[in-house]
Amino acid sequence: LPTCPASNSSRGSELSVRSIRYRWLAVTTVVFGIAGWQVNAWATRNGFPAPVLNFTALLTVAFIVGFTLFLGLRVRRWRNGEREKPLDPIAAARTLVLAQATAYAGALLLGWHGGIFLDQLGLWEMRPNHAPTWASLALSVGGMIMIATGLVVERFCRIPPEDHNGGEENNSGGEYA
Repeated sequence: LPTCPASNSSRGSELSVRSIRYRWLAVTTVVFGIAGWQVNAWATRNGFPAPVLNFTALLTVAFIVGFTLFLGLRVRRWRNGEREKPLDPIAAARTLVLAQATAYAGALLLGWHGGIFLDQLGLWEMRPNHAPTWASLALSVGGMIMIATGLVVERFCRIPPEDHNGGEENNSGGEYA
């Protein structure tokens, strides 16, 4: 398991942090896609509006993506040698956890709104109002961007493995900053 050096107040211990599991991202997306599809189908049958977030939710997605990238770039600069001041290990660990949470939240957003979008496509010809369809598509794209940001920032937090074998490739994957 990769480790993230994090000093505990009384003892210097290492916090074990797992990388993002691609399988769990896929499972989250599929499960929430099915749930979004089913809830939207039920809402449509019972005369309720589609359960999509408003377009203004994209502002929140943009803020989360921007903030995650900002913190991730700070860790990447330190990792790449710009070390005027030391990197706080707790801040690096928090950045890593934020990146992972962003990816999983993006998977949830992509699944839910992707399922709704697929269900709404079948109603395209029958409905005059396509706002829920466009909103679900836009938020699905926002979820994809959140997943990509989380994965990229997680990579920013990874320190390359040290070369102990005189040039032979080390497949340990390194550890987190």
